[in-house]
Amino acid sequence: MKYSIPRGTFDILPNTSYKWTYLMDSFRSFASSFGYREISTPIFEVSGLFERSSGESSDVVQKEMYRFTDRKNREFALRPEGTAPVVRSYVENHLDVLASRTKLFYLGPMFRYDRPQAGRYRQFYQYGIEFIGSDNPYYDAEVIAVLMLWLGSLGLKNLRLELNSVGCPNCSAEYDKALQDYFKPLLPQLCPDCNKRFSLKPRRLLDCKVPSCKALRGGAPLQKDYLDQPCKEHFDQVCGQLTAMQIPFTLNPSIVRGLDYYTNTAFEVIYDGLGAQNSLAGGGRYNGLIEQIGGKSMPAIGFAGGFERLLLALEAEGIELTAEPKPLMYLICLGEQARTGVANYLNALRSKGIYVDYDPDKNSLKAQFKAADASGASYAIIVGESEIAAGTLNLKNLASGEQISLPLDDGTALLGLLGID
Repeated sequence: MKYSIPRGTFDILPNTSYKWTYLMDSFRSFASSFGYREISTPIFEVSGLFERSSGESSDVVQKEMYRFTDRKNREFALRPEGTAPVVRSYVENHLDVLASRTKLFYLGPMFRYDRPQAGRYRQFYQYGIEFIGSDNPYYDAEVIAVLMLWLGSLGLKNLRLELNSVGCPNCSAEYDKALQDYFKPLLPQLCPDCNKRFSLKPRRLLDCKVPSCKALRGGAPLQKDYLDQPCKEHFDQVCGQLTAMQIPFTLNPSIVRGLDYYTNTAFEVIYDGLGAQNSLAGGGRYNGLIEQIGGKSMPAIGFAGGFERLLLALEAEGIELTAEPKPLMYLICLGEQARTGVANYLNALRSKGIYVDYDPDKNSLKAQFKAADASGASYAIIVGESEIAAGTLNLKNLASGEQISLPLDDGTALLGLLGID
């Protein structure tokens, strides 16, 4: 029987895996330079964690989570996002005891039962950071700076940072009431999901993707007009910090984010070259989440982005981050005695991190040189029975044709000639 990959997933094949490795290593290095340390959590958690954090009325919980029950009838879910598992780990492992400020980053696959399309998959790979321990507006700006500066370091130009404040629980009640007053006469024209959201979480009406619903929210009240004084001051200071960091931004009062835990600062990074799926990354504050899932009251902020859309944006701008790995050398052996005699030498080079290609199934000199050229190797190591007897090898520069003889030692002479430690 022939099997096919599940819909909404994809294989990362060898001809592209090096790009993923490059991006992940680059993010690790960049986040580390800001003092963030890597954390890894399981790909599945108790489903109640996401119901509590994301909100039971959210699309993530209602429509998109992959749930399963184990043999003891316990309900779990594949993680649909990264923040809740990181916060769960922070609380469970008492990371607040180790430091008053905790800086974490993560990489890994997430899962949502979504409609597959370009840049949107059912298994997708995220990068993200979480800062826990202070509501100082500087940290809002720092988190945003990590994201914007890293994306810029990759060469992306057509980026737009959009910023908003979604307020706090103190000022949200009045805003929710204003939204209900606005949308109540429009309920017959709204989709069934929006009719449910109307009572449970009115601001979710602003995040509906149904075109007819989007058309009706043009005159809806804006959160910025309902912020209390502390929230206004916090947002003004965030904007001031970003200006001081010379990070341009656009105010977008329609940003609400799709998860219940967001408070105050909310932001998205838009890349217009991707059509409808143009959000590269997003995040915001979640000052109440840690207490909500059993920890101490602790302010926090973070972001997450997807590698799939990032790769599409890089491709759209024609940015080649790194070349596909090619061997530095190709080993050519003439005769069985040469193959046996050079085996330990080959292992010695590879053990030093040198990429040496070799195919013992090719016997003729012509076939082996053809394979060496096709591999993209810079040099050919040529060993025959006479070289084995003399304890030597021939190193040929495949571009210039220059060839020299070297001792068949532990690789020291060859690497020294090429200036490799």
